[in-house]
Amino acid sequence: MSHSIPTDPDALLMRDQAAAALTARGYKTSKATLATLATRGGGPVFVKFGPRPLYRLHDLLAWAEGRLTSPIGSTSELDAAKHGTSRDAPEAA
Repeated sequence: MSHSIPTDPDALLMRDQAAAALTARGYKTSKATLATLATRGGGPVFVKFGPRPLYRLHDLLAWAEGRLTSPIGSTSELDAAKHGTSRDAPEAA
């Protein structure tokens, strides 16, 4: 099913449109992933219209952006952040 992706931040999107909107903005997400997150938690907020979940574009983008890390130069920086250490910190004297 092909749908155009609205640009209005308050637009209500069906799950397939929501996945397409996220993917089009660089946050590759499938309809199945959104369905799983809707049952397990951790996904974007949605409203229901009868049995159908509807997602607001601004909520989708806020959720996706909230999952981004700070800019990093290497994956070792992520490991250091998890352990509360910094590779750039001076050694204690």
